[in-house]
Amino acid sequence: MIAQVERLLKQLIGLEAESVGRLVIERAIRQRMQAQSVSVDADYWLHLERSKTEQQALVEAVVVPETWFFRYPESFVALVDLALKRKAALAGSRPLRVLSLPCSSGEEPYSIVMALLDAGFAPAAFQVEALDVSAKVVELARLGHYGRNSFRGQGLAFRERYFDATDNGFQLQSRVRERVKLRCGNLMDSHVLGGEAPFDFIFCRNLLIYFDRPTQHAVLDGLQRLLHADGTFFVGPAEASLLTQRGMHALGAPLTFAFRRELAAPALKAAPRVIAPAPIRPPRPAPAPRVLPARFAAPAAPLDEAASALGRIAQLADAGRSAEALQGCERYLLAHGPSAEAFYWMGLLNDMAGLDDVAQGYYRKALYLEPEHVESLVHLAALLGARGDHDGAKRLQQRANRASPSGVKRDER
Repeated sequence: MIAQVERLLKQLIGLEAESVGRLVIERAIRQRMQAQSVSVDADYWLHLERSKTEQQALVEAVVVPETWFFRYPESFVALVDLALKRKAALAGSRPLRVLSLPCSSGEEPYSIVMALLDAGFAPAAFQVEALDVSAKVVELARLGHYGRNSFRGQGLAFRERYFDATDNGFQLQSRVRERVKLRCGNLMDSHVLGGEAPFDFIFCRNLLIYFDRPTQHAVLDGLQRLLHADGTFFVGPAEASLLTQRGMHALGAPLTFAFRRELAAPALKAAPRVIAPAPIRPPRPAPAPRVLPARFAAPAAPLDEAASALGRIAQLADAGRSAEALQGCERYLLAHGPSAEAFYWMGLLNDMAGLDDVAQGYYRKALYLEPEHVESLVHLAALLGARGDHDGAKRLQQRANRASPSGVKRDER
């Protein structure tokens, strides 16, 4: 039955089973069989074939959202800068249009709204559309009530501005919720976004990685038709190479994973009003020299040279040139010796490629050299959590919280 369900999921939502792992699908099937009081595989399969409601329930059991506010914070800095330029170009002729999909439980589209409000945009100056295949998470987004797990890292001042504390979490204020038009829909359905006016910004992050190549290109064909000629497309770290292959061009700002059609993208300025957590951050200056055993010793190099090399690695990764970025990491290690930052980048690049075991090894090397390397802690925690080691993931995330400069503590699920 597993193979039949895998084919059904691909048909329904374009899911490539290998992208989530057979164990995840098996677990979802057993969960739904228990919920339906069905113990025989063949009986459940007959029920699943006939019931659209059960198909949706299975999709929701497989697609478990993992998101938080201001995830990939550099992209929101880029959004603000580009939105200010776009607003000036439009000269009040229409509101800015932003699309977020999959929107999950609302953290991404609401982050977009908060970033724009913080930048001085009037509420009527923009509209955010948000879509997700799961009716359950869309309803959670509509409620706008969040636990501590939705707030990660440092820079949580936005929570004070836009949320009201409750006995069991935080309620998002209506002035933010009202700027997002939420809907449940399947991106595989050509009618879902049919007839929409072009969007100035499209956020489609960490969705394409779950599709096979033909489905990826079919989805991108549709989304690129919805993108304004001067628009910007934001993707996840592992998806950057897909946009490059389709002739789009990275903005050139590290860790934004943002692409435009034209060759010459405008230079980005800092947007200091956007304050958000940073689970991934641009490369920091090379750390102070460590005392290492003689067999690891490397000639000293100027700090600016080391920082420049790390910056180049970030640019290559952002442009989807992962193989070149990995080569840059190897050259860096040869020139400068063991480095937590270089090992972190090697972990992230392998993580993006789906090589979980290799990625874990490099994250652990980074943590051996720098036990409080926040990014490595966060990403290793995510890998352990995806493999079902929730206790290990929780311990690592707690270490990351303690290592964060803000010192913010939070409960983890």
